[in-house]
Amino acid sequence: MLKELLYTGMGGALLLKERVEEELKKLEEKGKLNTSDTKSFLESLKTKGEDEEKRLKEELKTAIKEVIEELGIATKKDIEALKS
Repeated sequence: MLKELLYTGMGGALLLKERVEEELKKLEEKGKLNTSDTKSFLESLKTKGEDEEKRLKEELKTAIKEVIEELGIATKKDIEALKS
Protein backbone atom coordinates (compact mmCIF):
# COMPACT_ATOMS: atom_id res chain seq x y z
CA MET A 1 0.00 0.00 0.00
CA LEU A 2 2.83 2.39 0.85
CA LYS A 3 4.50 1.59 -2.44
CA GLU A 4 1.28 2.36 -4.33
CA LEU A 5 0.93 5.64 -2.47
CA LEU A 6 4.47 6.65 -3.39
CA TYR A 7 3.94 5.71 -7.04
CA THR A 8 0.71 7.69 -7.12
CA GLY A 9 2.47 10.73 -5.69
CA MET A 10 5.32 10.46 -8.17
CA GLY A 11 2.87 10.03 -11.04
CA GLY A 12 0.98 13.12 -9.96
CA ALA A 13 4.19 15.12 -9.71
CA LEU A 14 5.27 13.99 -13.17
CA LEU A 15 1.90 14.93 -14.65
CA LEU A 16 2.06 18.35 -13.00
CA LYS A 17 5.59 18.87 -14.33
CA GLU A 18 4.49 18.04 -17.86
CA ARG A 19 1.53 20.43 -17.66
CA VAL A 20 3.68 23.26 -16.31
CA GLU A 21 6.20 22.71 -19.10
CA GLU A 22 3.41 22.78 -21.71
CA GLU A 23 2.00 26.04 -20.34
CA LEU A 24 5.43 27.64 -20.22
CA LYS A 25 6.07 26.60 -23.80
CA LYS A 26 2.78 28.22 -24.83
CA LEU A 27 3.79 31.44 -23.08
CA GLU A 28 7.15 31.33 -24.85
CA GLU A 29 5.45 30.89 -28.21
CA LYS A 30 3.20 33.88 -27.49
CA GLY A 31 6.27 35.95 -26.61
CA LYS A 32 5.23 36.49 -23.00
CA LEU A 33 8.27 34.65 -21.62
CA ASN A 34 11.76 34.23 -22.93
CA THR A 35 13.67 30.95 -22.91
CA SER A 36 16.02 31.94 -20.11
CA ASP A 37 13.11 32.87 -17.83
CA THR A 38 11.47 29.53 -18.55
CA LYS A 39 14.67 27.59 -17.84
CA SER A 40 15.26 29.55 -14.66
CA PHE A 41 11.70 28.91 -13.47
CA LEU A 42 11.91 25.18 -14.21
CA GLU A 43 15.26 24.91 -12.43
CA SER A 44 13.79 26.68 -9.41
CA LEU A 45 10.85 24.27 -9.37
CA LYS A 46 13.20 21.30 -9.66
CA THR A 47 15.31 22.49 -6.73
CA LYS A 48 12.27 23.11 -4.56
CA GLY A 49 10.87 19.71 -5.50
CA GLU A 50 14.10 17.95 -4.58
CA ASP A 51 14.25 19.78 -1.24
CA GLU A 52 10.64 18.86 -0.52
CA GLU A 53 11.31 15.23 -1.45
CA LYS A 54 14.19 15.06 1.04
CA ARG A 55 12.04 16.61 3.76
CA LEU A 56 9.17 14.21 3.11
CA LYS A 57 11.49 11.19 3.14
CA GLU A 58 12.85 12.22 6.53
CA GLU A 59 9.33 12.72 7.89
CA LEU A 60 8.29 9.33 6.52
CA LYS A 61 11.30 7.62 8.11
CA THR A 62 10.52 9.23 11.45
CA ALA A 63 6.86 8.20 11.25
CA ILE A 64 7.74 4.62 10.35
CA LYS A 65 10.22 4.40 13.23
CA GLU A 66 7.53 5.67 15.62
CA VAL A 67 5.04 3.08 14.37
CA ILE A 68 7.60 0.28 14.73
CA GLU A 69 8.33 1.37 18.30
CA GLU A 70 4.64 1.63 19.19
CA LEU A 71 3.90 -1.82 17.80
CA GLY A 72 6.93 -3.32 19.47
CA ILE A 73 8.25 -4.82 16.23
CA ALA A 74 11.78 -6.14 16.39
CA THR A 75 14.18 -4.23 14.21
CA LYS A 76 17.17 -5.59 12.34
CA LYS A 77 19.34 -4.12 15.09
CA ASP A 78 17.30 -5.97 17.75
CA ILE A 79 17.64 -9.26 15.92
CA GLU A 80 21.41 -8.81 15.51
CA ALA A 81 21.72 -8.09 19.24
CA LEU A 82 19.88 -11.34 20.05
CA LYS A 83 22.14 -13.30 17.72
CA SER A 84 25.25 -12.05 19.53
